[in-house]
Amino acid sequence: MASAVSLPSSRTPWTWSVTLAVLTCLLCQTLATTLDSAGPIETLLIDPRVRYQENGQWMMLSTEEVKARELRKRQNEDVDEPIPSVTTTFQIAVSTVTQASTTSTVPASPLPSPFDSNLSTNFTTAEDGSIPCPVFINSFLTDPQFKQCYPLSFLILGSRSFFNAEKSLVSTTQVLDATCHPNLTFCTDYMNLLAKNLTRRENCGVDYDKGQPVVRNAYLAMTAYAPIYNAGCIKDSQTSMYCYANAATNITNPANIYIYYLALDTPLPGIAVPTCSSCLQQTMAVFQTATANRKQFIAKTYESAAKEINVVCGPGFVGETLAAEISAARSVRTSLQMTVSMALLAVVPWLLL
Repeated sequence: MASAVSLPSSRTPWTWSVTLAVLTCLLCQTLATTLDSAGPIETLLIDPRVRYQENGQWMMLSTEEVKARELRKRQNEDVDEPIPSVTTTFQIAVSTVTQASTTSTVPASPLPSPFDSNLSTNFTTAEDGSIPCPVFINSFLTDPQFKQCYPLSFLILGSRSFFNAEKSLVSTTQVLDATCHPNLTFCTDYMNLLAKNLTRRENCGVDYDKGQPVVRNAYLAMTAYAPIYNAGCIKDSQTSMYCYANAATNITNPANIYIYYLALDTPLPGIAVPTCSSCLQQTMAVFQTATANRKQFIAKTYESAAKEINVVCGPGFVGETLAAEISAARSVRTSLQMTVSMALLAVVPWLLL
C-alpha cells in the first residue's frame, strides 16, 4: 500500500523573507525613477521689488530705487521727444527772492528760485522767425508781482535749489514762511491770468499743445497755485511745524511728500503708504475742498488717493468723494473761505489748551 504524499500547508519562513525583500527593492526602484522624472523641487522665492513704469516701460525695482527715481523727477530736467522745429538754447533768468532781514547786521540768504537751472530745450519758432515762448517765460519770472507771490507750486515742479533746500528742516521752513506770506486772493487771480496768457498762441500756446515739458509744468504750477498754497501752509497743531516741511525732510517715509503732488496732476503711487497723521487729514481736507473747482487737477487725482489712504489708515480717515461742484464765479470766494478755514485750523488747537 503506497503511502500518501503530504503537501506543505504553508510556505516556509525563508520564502516569505525573500519575497518581501524583492518587493521592497522593486518599490524603491519605482520611487527613484518617479522622483528622477519629476525634475528638481522648486523653492518659493519672494521678490521684494515692485513694478515701476518709466518712459512707457515697466521694470522691477527696489523701493529705494523707486524713491530715488521719483525724487529725480522733481527736478524736471527731462525733455520729451524733439519737436520738429528749430532748436534753441536759452537761459531762463533766475528770479531771486530774498527774505526780510530780522537784524540790521546779518543779511538774509537768497531763497530758492523757480526754474533756476539752465534749461536747453526745443521751442517752436514762429513764422516771422521769433521764438516767443522763452521770452514770455522770462517776462513773468522777472515780474515783481510774480516774485511777490513766490509760488510754492513752481518751486516743487521746477527748482533745483528748492530740492536741495528740502534736505534741511530749517531751510524748508524758511521757504514756507516766505511762500505763505503773500495774499492768497491776489496771487490766485494773478496766476490764473498768467495761465490764460501762457496758452495764447502768441506766447506759449503752440508749445503747450505739443506738451512741451517746461510749458506744461508752468501751466500746472499756475493752475494749482491756490491748492498748493493752502496745503503747504498747514502747520502741525502739536509741534507748530509746517506739515510740508516734516514730509519733505522725512527720509524714512518719502510717501508723505507724494500727497502734495496730487494737486499737480500726479496720482498717488500704488506702493505709497503715507503716515496716518493729523497733517495728512488736514491736507486731504484742503484738497477735497479744492475739488469743488472741477478745472483743478486735484479733482482728477483726489478720489483714488483718498481710497488708498483709507485702506491704510482705516475707513473714513479722509473723505473719499469730491466736494460739491461750484461755478467759476464762486471760485474766488471759495479761496477766501479756504484761507479762513486755514486760520481756524491753526488757532483752534491753541484755544483748546
